[in-house]
Amino acid sequence: MTPENFYAALETAGIHLSDQQKAQFETYFDFLVAENAKINLTAITEKHDVYLKHFYDSIAPILYGVIDHSSRHLLDIGAGAGFPSLPMKIIFPDLQVTIIDSLNKRIKFLTALSEQLGFEPTSLTLLHGRAEDFGQDPTYRGQFDYVTARAVARLNVLSELTLPFLKKNGKLLSLKASQMSDEIAEAKHAIAILGGKLGDTLDYALPNGDERHLVIIEKKKETPKKFPRKAGTPNKKPL
Repeated sequence: MTPENFYAALETAGIHLSDQQKAQFETYFDFLVAENAKINLTAITEKHDVYLKHFYDSIAPILYGVIDHSSRHLLDIGAGAGFPSLPMKIIFPDLQVTIIDSLNKRIKFLTALSEQLGFEPTSLTLLHGRAEDFGQDPTYRGQFDYVTARAVARLNVLSELTLPFLKKNGKLLSLKASQMSDEIAEAKHAIAILGGKLGDTLDYALPNGDERHLVIIEKKKETPKKFPRKAGTPNKKPL
């Protein structure tokens, strides 16, 4: 997908980017590839692949109307090089984004990237650490309208890592490439314990035909205080 095809696809979806926003995507690509030569951020570095498999793939919640201009506070767990949250923030600059990542080298990259992209410092918070630890911190627990996670963990584990951060009626948006039916069945018990309810599952394809899935889980009740458990436990002993 060329940048021109990317912008045309957004136009078709009713999303009109300014010249500044287009320049931000170009800057994002250039900086990602340059820094990737120093630290391992992604195996995808060809321009048409970055625009398709990182930028276009990241904005599915916008393309399918899950996140819109009125959306406010979004937490991205394990964002790596900033996906999916930062492409969405370029499109909706008013989106308040917090990113948690366990690798400090990624946080340093994202700090430098945010300066390159000209984001307002007050609109992007970057946290180095584990979701399990921040999920027990009252500063962050129950504070977000959305939590996004792109290929982070199986859904039963991911639910424990993310649902504690959501406000009541907030939504977890899990983006994955593989079919989710088995994971959804496996996660129903965990979702219920954690105060969530399974919402829509959107099955779609990228412009090149690659299948993608967006699973939405809504938070209906407060998550019991004992969740998330201490770092590492959700992975070792899934609910």
